[in-house]
Amino acid sequence: MSIVMDGQCLCGAVSVHLKVPEATVDACHCGMCVRWGGGAYLSTRMAEEMEIEGEEYVTRFRSSKWAERSFCSQCGTHLLFTYLPTGSTSFSPGLFSDAKGFALQEEIFIDAKPDYYEFAGERPRLTEAEVMEKYKPQT
Repeated sequence: MSIVMDGQCLCGAVSVHLKVPEATVDACHCGMCVRWGGGAYLSTRMAEEMEIEGEEYVTRFRSSKWAERSFCSQCGTHLLFTYLPTGSTSFSPGLFSDAKGFALQEEIFIDAKPDYYEFAGERPRLTEAEVMEKYKPQT
């Protein structure tokens, strides 16, 4: 069952209308995500449909050969992550008030996680090698 949500950045310059496949959030602990936000990058599952208003305020940064990260150029809010080989896009759940009830589904790059935070609860926690095997990122 898909979930439809509306959200926006901190300043409201960028609005997002989104459909995601399930009410879950994933956490990435890779070095780039931690550097980007000081901790895990939390994201919705890849969007099935999306509409962005205020595209002129979206700054895109190619952070690797296979990924692009985007943020609001006015307030700096982290907006989305795009996996370039497929064009799949996930969004920061903080944009959406409807995401408050979402469950943390999976953690990836757990072997790169800094010691200064920890998420409670049981869920799959994949190492870098397990992520590369499961998702086979294009480099």
